[in-house]
Amino acid sequence: MLFSHISDTHLGLVQYGSEEREQDVYDAFNQAIDTTIKDHIDFVIFAGDIFHVPNPSGTAIVQMANGLKRLKENSIDSFFILGEHDISRIRTTPIPYVYHNLGFSKYIGQGNPFEYKGTLIAGFDKIRKAEMQQYEEKFKNIDKIAENHSGHKILVLHQGVTEFNKFAGELQSTDLPKNFTYYAMGHLHDKDIKEFNNLNGPVAYPGSIESTTSEGIKETKKGFFQVDISGKESKTDWVELDIRPQFSFATEYEELAKTINDISGKISGYRKKPIVEIKIQGDKIETEHIQAQISRLNSLVLRCFWRINTKHISDSSVFLERPNVIDDEMYRLSVDALGSDKSANFAIKELLPILVAGQIKEASQIIFENFEKFKKEKKP
Repeated sequence: MLFSHISDTHLGLVQYGSEEREQDVYDAFNQAIDTTIKDHIDFVIFAGDIFHVPNPSGTAIVQMANGLKRLKENSIDSFFILGEHDISRIRTTPIPYVYHNLGFSKYIGQGNPFEYKGTLIAGFDKIRKAEMQQYEEKFKNIDKIAENHSGHKILVLHQGVTEFNKFAGELQSTDLPKNFTYYAMGHLHDKDIKEFNNLNGPVAYPGSIESTTSEGIKETKKGFFQVDISGKESKTDWVELDIRPQFSFATEYEELAKTINDISGKISGYRKKPIVEIKIQGDKIETEHIQAQISRLNSLVLRCFWRINTKHISDSSVFLERPNVIDDEMYRLSVDALGSDKSANFAIKELLPILVAGQIKEASQIIFENFEKFKKEKKP
């Protein structure tokens, strides 16, 4: 039996305010659905962050509905949990529930294990780090059920595991129920998979299906896992999606013209015009010259971003080199500035995504809730 493990689709993301980037996300999603159908997959697991914001556009809602409808028309069932981007801080019904109520897909985010064609499946919606302790007993209970199940056992979570990313980690591998044979993870946007001696199966992150703003501009591959559970062990196969290429270049100001020539040769011929970032090092810089050189790329790129790194800045600034994961660097800097892991976690992982999405009412709600919690903790 085969299943597709897809995560962090972020449908409705409009990167750079670009309609093309919004369509890129839908294209990647539909590729994943098309491949799943073509390869006669038995079922699909969506591991959270289905949408980019809790109140997605009508286009995003329809795109997901059409994908689920095509799966159903080909007798492929699907199951989903919610990520933090799907959950509104204002008490409203999450949009993905609609698909469950209509029978297009089954919501499994409440931690209630069930059997599907001999396979035990259990899932939990996004658990905030502050709430993790409350789930210890639930993890123990589903682990006992998994231990007594003779077939494959799949656990679906939208969490960061510390061994994969120490900054985005909300739990460790030792916190996970040990008796599952596959851990279908979401939340981290880079593809990764690890085996742990204390667990009975691999912990797998397929990553996001397209590059998102928080990841920065870099050369990367995106896709999803197809997992074979026909035998005793879970065997994963990586399926790469055809996404818009992105490149980051660094150059000295004096070498800019030559660098532009090199970039032109590298980025030509792609099906989709690439996104390009150019970091320019130098002191005596004329922006008119830079703009004239950059304009030579206009017909070859969707977007071209450039920034200047002076020698003065390079000696003192922590922002000179773009980190591989922007969120990690922001979190690290916030810890330094605020002097608290807890405060940095709240600012970067809870409040910032809501503000970036323009959810002002939800941001106000989360600030109010956090303040009330703070007052209770400070009471003698």
